[in-house]
Amino acid sequence: MSLLQAIVLGLVQGLTEFLPISSTAHLRIVPELFGWPDPGAAYSAVIQLGTVAAVLIYFRQDLVSLTRAFFQGLVKREPFGTTDSRLAWFVLIGTLPIGILGLAFKKRIESDLRSLYVISASLIVLAGVLFVVERLASHKRTVDDMRWRDGLIVGLWQALALIPGSSRSGTTLTGGLSLGLRREDAARYSFLLSIPATTLAGIFELKHLLEATERPSAAALWVGTLVAFGSGMAAISWLLSYLRKRSTLVFIGYRVVLGVVLLVLLHNGVLHPGSGLENTDTPAKPLKVPVEKQLTE
Repeated sequence: MSLLQAIVLGLVQGLTEFLPISSTAHLRIVPELFGWPDPGAAYSAVIQLGTVAAVLIYFRQDLVSLTRAFFQGLVKREPFGTTDSRLAWFVLIGTLPIGILGLAFKKRIESDLRSLYVISASLIVLAGVLFVVERLASHKRTVDDMRWRDGLIVGLWQALALIPGSSRSGTTLTGGLSLGLRREDAARYSFLLSIPATTLAGIFELKHLLEATERPSAAALWVGTLVAFGSGMAAISWLLSYLRKRSTLVFIGYRVVLGVVLLVLLHNGVLHPGSGLENTDTPAKPLKVPVEKQLTE
């Protein structure tokens, strides 16, 4: 992977991670359009650490407040005594579904489900779901009104993002809106919920990336991660400002158009559904030679 490719992929990762349009989809589509090898699920997960850093810095005051309230609640034996302590617990509760299901279906997620057919279908289907929720939602509740049940429900929505093309931001935003949260509050909780999930995914995949038979250079990893951090900060600030006054309809339309264009390109043979996925393989363990064969050699 060249540094130019790392810059482009880092920019794509940072801009699309927090917008409800699927970073995974774009990290699969962009290399395919340019004729580059697919960077793989492991590389995508590692440069996500750049966007995690963006969330940590952007919401640093919130995170300090949540952490302090979490431990104060434990000391006082009132874990749900304040809004901040409840929100901290909701983030932990909401992370459980994607953690459990991610481990259970890891191999399928990194191989078969990364097909561009799956991605295009996910883009379109989730756009339809978000459209319905956007129309029916009350948009009145805030994070202060959330209860543990709400945290778990949004966490289940987040688990849907394990299907490439769904968008973690898109599914959690949809989940928050379905509970009547205001768009800005749903986005804020989505950002906070992204921290443990994407951090754990990046750390977990780093080991597999280092073991891969073909992997990007350390320079490409660093450049991609740093660019993802900068573009991620910009995307967070812009989205929060946008959702204060506008709906998610522009993202719904974008998802549908992108999904349809993908299907057309796949049908005409311009794009191939699974090319490049072989570079995510890790070295196989050496085969054990039967003792009988060793003795005869």
